Amino acid sequence: MFGFLGRLFGSDKATSQVITHAASALDKLVYTSEEKAEDNARDTSEARVMVMEWIKNTQGQNLARRALALMIASVWLLQYVSAQVISIAAIWVETVATADKLKESTAIISANAESMNGAMMLLLSFYFAAPHMKSIVGVAMQKFGKPVQKP
Repeated sequence: MFGFLGRLFGSDKATSQVITHAASALDKLVYTSEEKAEDNARDTSEARVMVMEWIKNTQGQNLARRALALMIASVWLLQYVSAQVISIAAIWVETVATADKLKESTAIISANAESMNGAMMLLLSFYFAAPHMKSIVGVAMQKFGKPVQKP
């Protein structure tokens, strides 16, 4: 049979090339799980390299980044601490009306602090888990999208 094909296409070498190209084309039609895993690993590696390159290329902005991180973290922490302090103080206040106002204040401050959790997640992941930013950013951005709920 190969002799016939070889004579038809000119030689045995031509026949083997046709068969090789046909097999290659069929192989490219099938996307195996191994190929998917290799592509995902390559994409992850490229994303890590991109993040590290971005960090290296924007080192001049480190001071600004740190200042913003410090401001956001300070406001977030202040809200949580003040809500805790006010909530404890509400227990020791003798008048019910004042205690209720303190509890309402605590609820508002706590809601605002919780709305900043997404920003804190991004900050912490940027500084402590940069290679894993891909999985964290989606969750953090969903937290930003939630409206602040008033108690």
